[in-house]
Amino acid sequence: MFIVDAHLDLSMNALDWNRDLTQPLSSIRNREKGLLDKPDRGQNVVTFEELRKGNIGLVVATQIARYVSESNPLPGWHSPEQAWAHTQAQRSWYQCMEDLGHLRLIDTKSKLQKHLDTWNQNTSPIGYILSLEGADSLVNLTYLDKAYAYGLRAIGPAHYGPGRYSDGTDANSHLHPEGKELLKSMIDKKMILDVTHLCDLSFWDAMEIWTGPVWASHQNSRKIVNHNRQHTDEQMKEVIRRGGVIGAAFDAWMLVPDWKRGISNPIDLKCNLEKVIDQIVYVCTLAGNTNHSGIGSDLDGGYGREQSPYDVQSICDLQLLIEKLMKRGFTNADIEKIMHRNWINLFLHSLPD
Repeated sequence: MFIVDAHLDLSMNALDWNRDLTQPLSSIRNREKGLLDKPDRGQNVVTFEELRKGNIGLVVATQIARYVSESNPLPGWHSPEQAWAHTQAQRSWYQCMEDLGHLRLIDTKSKLQKHLDTWNQNTSPIGYILSLEGADSLVNLTYLDKAYAYGLRAIGPAHYGPGRYSDGTDANSHLHPEGKELLKSMIDKKMILDVTHLCDLSFWDAMEIWTGPVWASHQNSRKIVNHNRQHTDEQMKEVIRRGGVIGAAFDAWMLVPDWKRGISNPIDLKCNLEKVIDQIVYVCTLAGNTNHSGIGSDLDGGYGREQSPYDVQSICDLQLLIEKLMKRGFTNADIEKIMHRNWINLFLHSLPD
């Protein structure tokens, strides 16, 4: 079955993790043997080849670069201008991958429809919609104009900690004045708001302003795993009410309670793809239908197999969800919605002509 994955940090893996995604998975893992600079070395699951094996022909791919003040202990750039420059390096990498025939930028409805009509698992470039995870790199709103011009179509204003436009995970303040202006400019451009990572106060502030399309690209339930990174039932219902889609994320600490980073392992805590389906079932139950659930795996999003469901050895294993969903009682039509149709409908509704 054709699959849409609504959150992959492809350029981050290429530039920050120095992974050549054009190479086979085994080659990347072998090259990382003995490296200890990041906990997921030799544990990656995403390459272009593996995406093709899994018939994952359309993804939402990110640019990401955090600005941090002197008092912020998180890793990041020391000025918005440096953060912007890094996102432009990421953009350049995407363009190189387009030149090589691995990727195809999808920034209009017509390009999306053509991509879907001509997709061939073996030969077509993988389609990608460009999203900005955390808006810190937008030096000011004139940079939003520049980004929209080169194809940026979605923004999540926050990531982790305090941000220039909004606070995110593990922080909590009202939406900053600059964030309110950002949202208004995004509305004018008919962009998509990704509410993933918005802290609770900023989430509800944003909902008071926002009138455009909304999604939660990689977002799980706080009822299942109690952490502020997760959404409450009320937040999920708000995304559903607005016609949005919520992408199930595969990071183990978002799937099973009591995960301890660097200590827990997926087998001991029984973290497998059934836990991902639990998240999908939860969203469908809240919605009363299957129209608002999708996949936003975030695989290789700063973690690898050591912090993924233990039955995921490669991103192509997303295909395993299909049989598991059938066993949970989902119809083929329901499964098609979850695996691709809900995202495609939202893209067709939201992208410019």
